[in-house]
Amino acid sequence: MGKKKKSKKSGVLKPFEVLKVLRASEKPLSGGEVQKRLGLTKQHRKFVKNILIDLVNDGTIVKAKSGYGLLEKMNLIIGKLQVQRSGVAFVLREDKGSNDIFISPRSMGDAWHGDRVSVALSSGKSRGKNPEGRIVAVLERGKQVFPARVVGPMGETGLLCSPTDPRLGFGIVVEPRDAVKPELKKKKYIDENVGKEAFDKANGIADVTESVEADFDYSKVSRGDILLVAPGARLKSDLWKGKILKYLGREDDALVQEAIVKANHGVPTEFPGSVLAQASRLPDQPTEEDYKTREDMREVQFVTIDGATAKDFDDAIHVETTATGYRLRVAIADVSHYVAMETPMDREARRRGNSYYFPKSVEPMFPEALSNGLCSLNPNVERLAMNATIEFDKTGVPKSSTFAPVVIRSHARLTYDQVFEAVIEGDESEREKIREVLPMLEVAEKLARQINARRNERGSLQFDLPEPEIIFNEQGVTVDIRPRVRNFAHQMIEEFMIAANEAVAEFLTAREMPCLYRVHPGPDPEKLRNFFKILKKMGIAGDIPETVTSQALQQVLGSAVGADQEFLVSRMLIRSMKQAKYEPGNEGHFGLASECYSHFTSPIRRYADLAVHRFLKVTLGDPHQAMPAQKQLTSLGAHLSGRERVAMEAEREILKRLTIIFLKDRVGETFDAIVSSMADFGFWVEFQDVMAEGMIRLANLSDDYYTFWADRQMIVGERSGKAFRLGQKIKVKLDSVSLEMLEANLSVVSGAEDFKKFV
Repeated sequence: MGKKKKSKKSGVLKPFEVLKVLRASEKPLSGGEVQKRLGLTKQHRKFVKNILIDLVNDGTIVKAKSGYGLLEKMNLIIGKLQVQRSGVAFVLREDKGSNDIFISPRSMGDAWHGDRVSVALSSGKSRGKNPEGRIVAVLERGKQVFPARVVGPMGETGLLCSPTDPRLGFGIVVEPRDAVKPELKKKKYIDENVGKEAFDKANGIADVTESVEADFDYSKVSRGDILLVAPGARLKSDLWKGKILKYLGREDDALVQEAIVKANHGVPTEFPGSVLAQASRLPDQPTEEDYKTREDMREVQFVTIDGATAKDFDDAIHVETTATGYRLRVAIADVSHYVAMETPMDREARRRGNSYYFPKSVEPMFPEALSNGLCSLNPNVERLAMNATIEFDKTGVPKSSTFAPVVIRSHARLTYDQVFEAVIEGDESEREKIREVLPMLEVAEKLARQINARRNERGSLQFDLPEPEIIFNEQGVTVDIRPRVRNFAHQMIEEFMIAANEAVAEFLTAREMPCLYRVHPGPDPEKLRNFFKILKKMGIAGDIPETVTSQALQQVLGSAVGADQEFLVSRMLIRSMKQAKYEPGNEGHFGLASECYSHFTSPIRRYADLAVHRFLKVTLGDPHQAMPAQKQLTSLGAHLSGRERVAMEAEREILKRLTIIFLKDRVGETFDAIVSSMADFGFWVEFQDVMAEGMIRLANLSDDYYTFWADRQMIVGERSGKAFRLGQKIKVKLDSVSLEMLEANLSVVSGAEDFKKFV
């Protein structure tokens, strides 16, 4: 009888041994083939498979059909799939090499928007500057759960649903009887050490009796209800099986729409128990011990100026005249005193990156005990702060800056409208209400105007584009969407915050200390060339300058003020700009015409500001303060820039969703509008009496065949010569709205012009 073959002990099998086998192979190997080449028996195949799965998940190897291969041998590229609403997609490469990869719908396989994927390039194929490829494998799902809208019944008992994100173009079949059953008991707070009292304190809730939702009768679910579902197996190319996790509500409810957007963008909605536990241990007020090493500024007449509904007050200001000009003090909440690095609150804040603001709710970066309580510069209570004192000459030029940890007491909680009416408008009743701080505010207004003038002189770009404000009635229904009112009180605080942000960045840079800069690169060269090319054809500007400075662009903006082209110029210039980001290297801020800029003034709601506070404290000699290592700053900046984009995208989506719900009752009405954007398949317009937008497709312009003239940003009828261009005022009819596609579809009533007028 022959000797039995000895097998290697699976318990000591390491991933590098599996990789060694794959490197030695001339082709991808199945799990069984890897097991055999390692000298293991069939009973150890599970251990081999687990290691192969781990290697696939971290992107070291790729699974192609039944085989596993090395990424470098298979010439694959790893990236994140971003699907556009048209159905085409691009893979954003993780290696940051060359251009994004174009993926046609037929080459997507079973990948979804947001998935981490591996891509094989298609030889010789490209879409413009983008190489074309096909998805080989999904390495990691971008979404494990998502909201879905009930479309209708399917089969005897099932429901057909569609994801609320229009970029997820497939259906999901769920069985109401298989829905996850909620537990009918008091809600646990994740950490067993955190009970109701601690939870209440950490979240600022007076009386929490919240329990998990009662057992919901899913037989009553109907078309238009929103469910939270977890996808399961693929049934066919455009259909998946799923499981109901939760009933969210009716789709026309604003809070349900906010829940949809939060789920679509991965916005955190609950704090881990360890974070709540740390927050519950915070004191209610600063202690006398906290004051010992701080400058006492409680008698300085600091005030906060914010929106009427604001609850977290990061900053307070005080201004006075001096023999040589002005003295500005900007006190910022000292969050770093209470949140040490690598504690649960710090890690969660870093993960979130920033707070997320919605029309009816906020997902804060910190629990409310800190964001609305201990760190918020509430009136008439002691608070710890980091103060920046900046000396200006009489023309608003900064001359010197000093910084210190302080204790302050805000003397008034003011609103923008209140300050505007009292200081700028001279309303006597408002002046009487704030008479104690009125003289200080009048000095502040003078300094703010001087600083603003100096900033304009250096070329700071100011796009005074209106922001939308959603107005709800008492029932929570949207009744209007109008421009948010901005006045000089907003501008005053903005000028002081910019001055403080610059002063801190310059202070750290001069001392060769690390800093997380707020960097805004110059405009995209190709987009800028197109911008000037279009303006030249329209007679607004000449050739592009050899050196494009912010002053040069400021002049272009200024030349269009008050003219018909003002709208066009502003919008096109914004589209040529790159996004601002956080980086450890100082490249300046193009939009502000600032050579050295950081974010310092909002540590309650932006993690980047908290990091800058830590750098500042270490520079000032605080022996108890830790700060991020220099080598971590690049990845930290990239992460925070990414989370900022998530917040912006979520904000845009909720606005679009609530706008569509608001417009549902106005289908068939006509609106005055202005052409705001163009593409080869149609153009978008913005309504003038309500802050909403919609699209006019070329396919719906039935009186002629229309062509897009990209170099002139015009759409022209081939036979009639009728034209539409950016900034043109027209009258449109609202034909339909679609919450599923996030679209408002329009038709032209009147307003087309003869193209000869524009050439």
